Amino acid sequence: MSMSFALNAEPNTVWYNNRSLLQNTFSDDNFLMRIFLPHDIAVPSINDSIVPSFACGFFCAGSATSCDAYIFSIFFVYVSTDFSQRLRWPEIVWFANRDHPVGENATVQFTELGDLVLYDADGTLVWSTNTANKSVVSMNLTGSGNLVLLDRTNVEVWRSFDHPTDTLVISQTLQMGQKLVARTSSTNWTEGKLYLTESPSSLMASYVALKNGSLEVFTSFQETKAPDYHIQLPENSFGLEFARLDWDGHMRLYQWINYSAWVPSDIFDITDPCAYPLACGEYGICSHGQCSCPDVAIGQSGLFELVDAKGVNHGCFLTSSLTCGSARKTRFLAVPNVTHFNFVYNWTTNEDHCKLSCMDDCSCRASFFQHKDISSGFCFLAFNIFSMINFSAQSYSSNFSSSAFLKIQDSTHKSLLSKEKRAIVLVAGSLSFVTSVIVAVLIVLRRKRDEPLEDEYFIDQLPGLPTRFSFVDLKSATGDFSRKIGAGGFGSVFEGQIGDKHVAVKRLDSIGQGKREFLAEVQTIGSINHIHLVRLIGFCVEKTHRLLVYEYMPNGSLDKWIFQNHQADPLDWKTRLKIISDVAKALAYLHSDCRQTIAHLDIKPENILLDEVFTAKISDFGLAKLIDREQSSVMTRLRGRLGYLAPEWLTSVITEKVDVYSFGVVIMEILCSRRNLDYSQPEESCHLISMLQEKAKNNQLMDLIDPCFFDMELHMDDVL
Repeated sequence: MSMSFALNAEPNTVWYNNRSLLQNTFSDDNFLMRIFLPHDIAVPSINDSIVPSFACGFFCAGSATSCDAYIFSIFFVYVSTDFSQRLRWPEIVWFANRDHPVGENATVQFTELGDLVLYDADGTLVWSTNTANKSVVSMNLTGSGNLVLLDRTNVEVWRSFDHPTDTLVISQTLQMGQKLVARTSSTNWTEGKLYLTESPSSLMASYVALKNGSLEVFTSFQETKAPDYHIQLPENSFGLEFARLDWDGHMRLYQWINYSAWVPSDIFDITDPCAYPLACGEYGICSHGQCSCPDVAIGQSGLFELVDAKGVNHGCFLTSSLTCGSARKTRFLAVPNVTHFNFVYNWTTNEDHCKLSCMDDCSCRASFFQHKDISSGFCFLAFNIFSMINFSAQSYSSNFSSSAFLKIQDSTHKSLLSKEKRAIVLVAGSLSFVTSVIVAVLIVLRRKRDEPLEDEYFIDQLPGLPTRFSFVDLKSATGDFSRKIGAGGFGSVFEGQIGDKHVAVKRLDSIGQGKREFLAEVQTIGSINHIHLVRLIGFCVEKTHRLLVYEYMPNGSLDKWIFQNHQADPLDWKTRLKIISDVAKALAYLHSDCRQTIAHLDIKPENILLDEVFTAKISDFGLAKLIDREQSSVMTRLRGRLGYLAPEWLTSVITEKVDVYSFGVVIMEILCSRRNLDYSQPEESCHLISMLQEKAKNNQLMDLIDPCFFDMELHMDDVL
């Protein structure tokens, strides 16, 4: 028997996430699935058995009677022969909105313009293929599980295979730059901390292809007929299989076996049970497959607790959470003979420098150090703590030692010393004070002597830095800093010429940060690249000199164009709208598309620069803060300019949303051609945001627009 209702979809089609779609009806199911685009969902096989096939629709992991979080996804599914009674054994192979589930009555719309869009029930845009106006005329789910959008000549304009999630199906390849990102847990579909990707270096793959019966790894740049690495997989007569990077770090092959179930097997079959990232959970130490918490491993207690008292392999957590800016100090817990499951050294240094680098970085959770000789070794800074391995217990080389230094929060403890011991300590401390002072002076003198060499060594070890200039070079480029084009609270900006490049050189007046902190900032800003961020060309760090070299922006900063009413050629509405859009794109990139969230913390017109065609670019990252993805906020001192500070600054606990508040203020200033705080105005008019609230209540928003700008009057509907 062969039954099928496979279909193509045409533009101007809408699917609603409700009971109008084919769904499972058994209340004891631990999932709810609604199908709207199947492909041969009933496939005949040996002995007239029905085997799973691909379908597309909404999936909810949870009780079928109380689901409220759905994912638009592609899945393997088995359907009983009458197509109405039972949907069984679903396995998700791709999802569009894993981090942003939708609710009942959400819609998937294949628009008239050829865009495939997911909206939540309240109309919120959740996901899109961004294929509008690209000649898309049809949508199809192929037999290999590839959701494709086609033009009139059946050329693929967009396909799900190019946007992998955590799974590879047969004929799908993981290309250079793509990655599989594991789920957070077996029941949580959101992106976890583990991913698999390809690199052209070392033994990493150029791409991976899952083919019937084997997993083939190609390490060359060009596709060849023969793979460089071949993993033979168990035979499967149906050809129904997929490979998934699971939440625990195992890469597993799932095969349809004996007409009845998906059977997993470990693809790489690593014999060492400790070699997986979550073998013992976060902070867990693995020794011959047995797990323990770090404090227990070194004979202490009270610093860590088990995530699950019933199973030590679920990991450990700090009893006192790490807090940036806390009054309590942090310290290191030294755990000898321990290494990280995937130790990749950041640089060669000594143990003290390795520890100091982690201590100075709030987001660093631990430093791992492996000695290559008595005085130096390899340093690895961990920002996520996965499972660790007892180095002495494994069959590794014993030519060098490895230690973990876990950052923990110090707590106040009562002294356990007796009165006699305290007296001894007091006397000993007094006697050693003078000696300590002498030693300290000698150390300072020696460090002063060695500091230039150490700094040069440190700079050489930092990857990804932009071009380094000497102070003499920049002094010459700016005509001895004679062509000043701007100034701010942290320094002055000078026009300069380096070769054929027109540049802006920012010279920091005061040193508010050390050399290493300055270099860390340069490294971060130099690594980001976006059309609406001013490009950092280079830097200078010599003695007390700190300079940054940026691309030159001929039209200067935005404030000169919106606050000076005598400007002979004021910005028209189209240009103002473009500037707003440009800044929004830059903030979206900083907040969402970088490895760490970057909060600028000083969004204002003076830090929005304009090029020759008035393309807007954000500049000046001197106050920026990096926020790890797992952090919801950071604690920092008040920074920024009065009038642009969000209310959250009152608590000193902020998120990237403070930039959104500042950007909102800037938008109002662009529209109204005046500053938010203008003390030259009458008292009742000096605060623009307060005026906005009052005018909105009285339906008088048009009064805020400068009547001198007739172009904005013509576009009043858009302005409002």
